[in-house]
Amino acid sequence: MAASARSARQQQAIDQVETFSAHNYSPLPVVIAEADGATVVDLDGNTYLDCLAAYSAVNFGHQNPRLLAVAEKQLRTLTLTSRAFYSAPFGPFVEALAKMCNKDMVLPMNSGAEAVETAIKTARKWAYEVKGIPDGRAEIIVMDGNFHGRTTTIISFSDDPDARDNFAPFTSGFVSVPYGDAVAVEAAINENTAAVLIEPIQGEAGVGIPTEGFLKAVREITARRGVLMMADEIQSGLGRAGETFACDREGVVPDVYILGKALGGGIMPLSAVVADADILGVFQPGQHGSTFGGNPLACAIGSEVIDMLATGEFQEASRVQGKKLGDAFRALMAKGYLTEVRQAGLWLGLDVEPSLGTARELCYRLLAKGILAKDTHTKTIRFAPPLVITDAQVDEIIAKTTEAFEEAAAQRDAK
Repeated sequence: MAASARSARQQQAIDQVETFSAHNYSPLPVVIAEADGATVVDLDGNTYLDCLAAYSAVNFGHQNPRLLAVAEKQLRTLTLTSRAFYSAPFGPFVEALAKMCNKDMVLPMNSGAEAVETAIKTARKWAYEVKGIPDGRAEIIVMDGNFHGRTTTIISFSDDPDARDNFAPFTSGFVSVPYGDAVAVEAAINENTAAVLIEPIQGEAGVGIPTEGFLKAVREITARRGVLMMADEIQSGLGRAGETFACDREGVVPDVYILGKALGGGIMPLSAVVADADILGVFQPGQHGSTFGGNPLACAIGSEVIDMLATGEFQEASRVQGKKLGDAFRALMAKGYLTEVRQAGLWLGLDVEPSLGTARELCYRLLAKGILAKDTHTKTIRFAPPLVITDAQVDEIIAKTTEAFEEAAAQRDAK
């Protein structure tokens, strides 16, 4: 699966993007043209193993036949009505998702960032109308190192300079505390606190997994203090962390689930806020909405995703294949190639030994061997292949990743 030198055709496609697209991303130099399962193919016919899965949006694999069949059928029937009317797929989807989450209500949107914005509005409205916080004073506690999206409101409580610099003025009403510190969470709660917004696992931060017991502690604190616990499971949920939700790893049920990415099966943008009626019931007609939110095509796909998760096979595959990768990568750490390995199901963050180069440089080495992975924060490589990945493909990832690190070490030692 090694990639050959890029053809003029592929370079032309890259140049076209660099010329006419705003430079808000820095992609690896590969132009993907086809995909199936856990593999993708570039314009030159080179095949790669996808170890990013579109940041977990493609948990069920590229071109999943069950999801394609549902999408194709719905495409020929009805794709969009707006919420001005009812549509046939909407009711079954919201009922199925509410039952999967063991909640009363669903508010569907499109992107993950939209879902987070919706959750923020929900918490504030609930704070004023149910909890009785004075108007304009509601606060939401967030975590240092968080990533919930890049809208103006969301970056207002980010500590990532790339996300924040030159986008002020920012939205107030957020208090940030150290991730994993339950004592700090409780200390930050006051009479104006509406909610605690938390990623059960911090994905963009490099698959940051809190100390065991942190989520349980936050659940106990928020319940006791009358504050909403809102779990952003956009990346961590729907099988990625080895359970339906990452909160399930500690047996925790938040007040509000925030979902996205894999909910649309890697085919359509689909996100949702899920909570009980005493929380989501604060919304009345005209107070929040989206033209495409809950559209028939996305809902049909989302219902099939929920059916697929009901069997537990994807969660089990995540646990089994994740452990296999984790064990192999911990062996690389024992050799001194990595300084830390963090793993939750089939989601891994590898911190590269600095003397071997940056995580980006190692991703280029992996690219040359047919492995597509993504760096974050200079030192970390994230691995999150589709949950349909096979044993043979996992073996290939292990072999090629080991080769890449050994070559980097040999080059370092030869200097």
